[in-house]
Amino acid sequence: MHLATLIHQGRRRLVGRLAPQHPWRLAPPSVTLAEVIAGGVLPWSWSELPIGADPVPSLPYRPGALYGVGPNYPGTLAEMGWDRPAEPVLFPKLSSSVIGSGEAIVFDPELTRRVDWETELAVVIGGEAHCVPEADALRHVFGYTVANDVSARDLQERDGQWLRGKGLDTFCPLGPVVVTADEIPDPHRLRIRTRVNGETVQDGTTADMVFRIPALIAYLSRFFTLRAGDVVLTGTPAGCGDFMHPPRALRQGDVLESEVEGIGCLVNPVRTAVCHGAGAGGPGYQQTGGR
Repeated sequence: MHLATLIHQGRRRLVGRLAPQHPWRLAPPSVTLAEVIAGGVLPWSWSELPIGADPVPSLPYRPGALYGVGPNYPGTLAEMGWDRPAEPVLFPKLSSSVIGSGEAIVFDPELTRRVDWETELAVVIGGEAHCVPEADALRHVFGYTVANDVSARDLQERDGQWLRGKGLDTFCPLGPVVVTADEIPDPHRLRIRTRVNGETVQDGTTADMVFRIPALIAYLSRFFTLRAGDVVLTGTPAGCGDFMHPPRALRQGDVLESEVEGIGCLVNPVRTAVCHGAGAGGPGYQQTGGR
């Protein structure tokens, strides 16, 4: 099933459909996607969405924890000049960085000028997982969605560790839907593509993952207890802008599209805004571009 959240009559509402060609149906107002992921039974008293056009979903839900996985594709390792790692490279992706399709990726050009794209298959955990054997790992998957691990390469390079470079506000578009695991029997056969202003810059396949999803879940669960709704980002194929010749970066006015086969496409405009510091009213930002 394809599950999403949209704003309907001023309220966030869970919607679902059996396939992309089917119309969206509204779940009862009291049911949220986060509750369904945590073990709530999908309600079947869905009503047809009383609008004519196909709606644009907002952020499906806000995960509690997001686990990033460093270079996990041979092409990306080659671009970065890394040898194949013996173990997955892990980093945190902050919940506060998550936005939905249609929302803007916003960065302060006084903090970073090397903002890069990384479209990834994201795994939504469906139940508590601790010390999970690899053979049982997929039983803990609720479904899959699309993510873009937007990255400030200059901050990554300067810090040595990746918290700031990966965790800035708006640096994790997620969605537009969550597709339940039964709809994707083999998550290692999906095409991944990124487009910037309509130009394809990444075009890869999850078949090339160095560490596959069961291995990632088993490895993560040795160190951390994964909980329902947590998200595992699985790495990105070759084609990131910072490794191009010459390097490229996202700029004010760009439109970033992040697509995974069988799930959908995130569309996020790019904006710049300068922070003027925190006064009595909190942080102040001024947009620097007009589009």
